[in-house]
Amino acid sequence: MKHNIFARAAGLAAISAITLGAGTALAKDAITIAVPSFLTGGAAGPFGIPAMNGAKMVADAINAGKLPAPYDSKGFGGATATVEPIDEGGGATKQVAEYRNLVEKRGVDVIVGYISSGNCQALAPIAEELKQFTIFATCGTPRIFEEAPRKYVFRTMGHATADNVAAAMYVKEKYPDLKGYTGINQNYAWGQDSWRDFDLTLKQIMPNSTASDKTQFPKIFAGQYGSEISAMSLDKADLIHTSFWGGDLEAFIFQGNARGLFKQKIGVFTVGGTAAYRLGKKLPDGLVLGARGPYGILVRYRDSALNQWFVSTYKNLYGTYPSGPAYQYGQAILAAKIAYDKAGSDASDEALGDALRGITFESFSTTVEMSLGGGHQAVTENGYGITKYDDENGENVVTDVKFYPGSCIMPPEGVNSVDWIKGGMKGAKC
Repeated sequence: MKHNIFARAAGLAAISAITLGAGTALAKDAITIAVPSFLTGGAAGPFGIPAMNGAKMVADAINAGKLPAPYDSKGFGGATATVEPIDEGGGATKQVAEYRNLVEKRGVDVIVGYISSGNCQALAPIAEELKQFTIFATCGTPRIFEEAPRKYVFRTMGHATADNVAAAMYVKEKYPDLKGYTGINQNYAWGQDSWRDFDLTLKQIMPNSTASDKTQFPKIFAGQYGSEISAMSLDKADLIHTSFWGGDLEAFIFQGNARGLFKQKIGVFTVGGTAAYRLGKKLPDGLVLGARGPYGILVRYRDSALNQWFVSTYKNLYGTYPSGPAYQYGQAILAAKIAYDKAGSDASDEALGDALRGITFESFSTTVEMSLGGGHQAVTENGYGITKYDDENGENVVTDVKFYPGSCIMPPEGVNSVDWIKGGMKGAKC
């Protein structure tokens, strides 16, 4: 049984409630939030640690009542939250076992996190089986809610279709005479789907531009991309698309720099924002840079009380500006607060889901609409800019930033992403 380790405590609480009078319920004064993220391996530095930092920072501020309005009330429905870090490494099989342990043996109240699309795909049906309220923070595959209806699973940011449709639209605006393009993406669902959506969109909006027949799908987490870089250097394509992330992304940048790849080709990095603050001058000028939504370097100067608080607090705590994963995990923790504030600290998993389903809320850097997947999948804007190193201030910046509304780059409710793109993106509100 779920939360079985608290059976005795629940019994004592019931006795106490009786002594207070019939029908009186005791609100919980503490909850545990399990937060899975990559804490080891190549994804930890660029993705996992910033994500965990963002989650802890926001949870601590909520506990203390120090978020800007309208989230300045203390706690999660009044309860104090303990964040329990979980290492997401080891693959989907390990994560499924860990998830069951968190729910069935350790009795955590809510699970917020996950970066890997593969992990989220494997865990979504487990969450439904165990009836555990779960908020996916970052993982990008659109399959989570397009392949099956969900009751207990939510995702508080846009999925990868938005990343790649927005990238294609940005390319059309910046490089209208583009003749050919290629790509290098990981050989699993995330990379395959990202390339598919980018390619399909360009075929729709730039029919005179041709995809290379030598697109690269290296072995998962290969780390060495010399042969792929050589092949792309010889390819006639003018532009390279990649959804590389974490250690793969940084390895590709270093190795591409050494071979002059980014001086020859236009680079479109849909997850490149995580490298902006880490790599300094090693990040090439002129890359088309995304952050999987309105996060990180793309929104550093966005003028709102919530964003100013997020940027300044993160910088003071961790000595660097927040990247996309910090925003994404912080946003998911904020959604947990909203659900608990609406449903109550003692709410059931079903009631928490009812509280989050279909709502619209202001996050740190954007408006989040839970409007797809039956109210379980978020829609947000998505943006891109061009990298440039600012010698005067000694840091990377992005220029020519443009954001596309979520209604422009994500399919309407009930429409599969692939079918929507192939059908000419009917109903897009751009």
